[in-house]
Amino acid sequence: MPSPETLERFIARVEANAHAEACEEFHTEDSTMAENQAEPRRGRAAHVAHERKVMARARSVRSTCLRPVFVSGDRVVIRWRFEFEWLDGSRTTMEELAYQRWDGERIAEETFFYDPAQRVPRAAGERPG
Repeated sequence: MPSPETLERFIARVEANAHAEACEEFHTEDSTMAENQAEPRRGRAAHVAHERKVMARARSVRSTCLRPVFVSGDRVVIRWRFEFEWLDGSRTTMEELAYQRWDGERIAEETFFYDPAQRVPRAAGERPG
């Protein structure tokens, strides 16, 4: 179970858009990460590489924790909003729930739940949906 201080440090790293660094600092070496119950990525190195690849495609990212954060024993649920501006000028805004199992002070399993329709970029100035 993460301490409240560890959880706040994790949230602060993500909100600072240090997504790859958050994986390095807060995931176990053999952790899993899955999106919408797809086959999970396995291992911290795979998570870091994935986050770096996504961030390299973005001109800017704004990451926000939409509180409250729910904690029950070693389980944590965080609601996130991510606003991406891609290199081509298009934008994507996504909200997701991250369901985590912590092993002490590190994340051992994480699954993201979101509507995949949110992933479709829209032109600058175009309103979602």
